[in-house]
This record gives sequence, structure tokens and C-alpha cells, in this order.
Amino acid sequence: MVLKLYGFPMSTCTQRALLALHEKGVPYEMVEVQLHKGETKTPEFLAIQPFGQVPYIDEDGFILYESRAIARYIAEKYASQGTPNLLPTADLKARALFEQAASIETSDFDQYASHIVMEGLFKPMMGGTTDKAKVQDITSTLSKKLDVYEQILSKQRYLSGDNITLADLFHVPYGVLLKRAGADVLDGRPNVKRWFDDMTSRPSWQAIKSGSAA
Repeated sequence: MVLKLYGFPMSTCTQRALLALHEKGVPYEMVEVQLHKGETKTPEFLAIQPFGQVPYIDEDGFILYESRAIARYIAEKYASQGTPNLLPTADLKARALFEQAASIETSDFDQYASHIVMEGLFKPMMGGTTDKAKVQDITSTLSKKLDVYEQILSKQRYLSGDNITLADLFHVPYGVLLKRAGADVLDGRPNVKRWFDDMTSRPSWQAIKSGSAA
């Protein structure tokens, strides 16, 4: 049975899982969950994903949720195909450097980028008003974090070395929305821009961006 991905194509977390599927060339069926209709809050959905969020996968009865966990599972199970070493497993030091980079993404990027996008982009979409002072404050903090990214990326192509990993790709879904949310912070640092342009030009993201991923 083909792997089923339950999610919403425009969801940043769904896109994170889709990136792994495309990079590894894994056949899948997209089962679209209608967030605006409250489908994640039904008893049937909550019985599978108790937090009422997307995405989750069903692979021959194996259920897994949380986008980063899904991406790690895909990268390790299908390690021999598609983009190599998205999740290094053969070398302990390479794996440690990956985990370091993955922690950087969650601690020093996602928690700021996600709040900026929520406040500056998603909130107005839902009828609210952006708190511009809040966006500016969080953007200032993220900018300082990206100054460190610039230092790291001046010495190597990607966050954990010279090979792309999931830790790099995890940045893409929120990263592409930052400018629209009022935080143009990725283009002003040459190495950060080179790194991010590299990822967003990949066929995996282009497929998702164009809508063919669904």
C-alpha cells in the first residue's frame, strides 16, 4: 500500500514532510485535510492525531505524526534512494553535527520565524490586525540569530557541513513566508542568501510550490 500523507498542501508542517518525500523520491498519496472545515477536530481525526494537527502519515498501518519525525523516518527508511545523507546514520560525528543543526533550526529559527509569519501574515488572513511592534521585536531577535548563521555558512555550504540535510530543508516552509510577513531578513546576508536560494531552487521545493505535490 502506498504511503498516505494526511495534511493540507499550504500548511508549513505538511510542506516539511513533503520536502522529505520528494527529496527521497517516495511515492505517496496526499489525503487533503480541510482545516477550515474543522476536520482536524473531529473525534475520528483526534483518535489518530490527538493534538488535532497536520500532518500525519499512514504507511501500511504505521501511523506517525509531527513533521520533523515524519521527515526523519522517511530519510532513514529510504536512505538508499534519492538525495543521500539527509539524515546521516553511518557516522556518529556526522549524525551529531546533524542533530546540532536540527536543534539550531528549532531553537534559533523556527520559534521566531513561525511567530513572525503568524502575526504578520496568517493573523490578517483570519481577520485580525498585525501587531507591527511585535513583528519588529521578533524580527530583531531573528536577525541576530541569522548573523550567527552567516558566520557558520561562511565556512561551509550547509548548517552541518558541506552536504544538505533535513536540518537545512526544515527552514524552507517558514523561510519563504518571512518577506510576505514583513521580515525581509534572508537576502541581506550573502551566505545566508546563497544557502536559502540553494534550497528553494531544488526540484523538491519547486514541485511543492507549484502545487504538483498535491
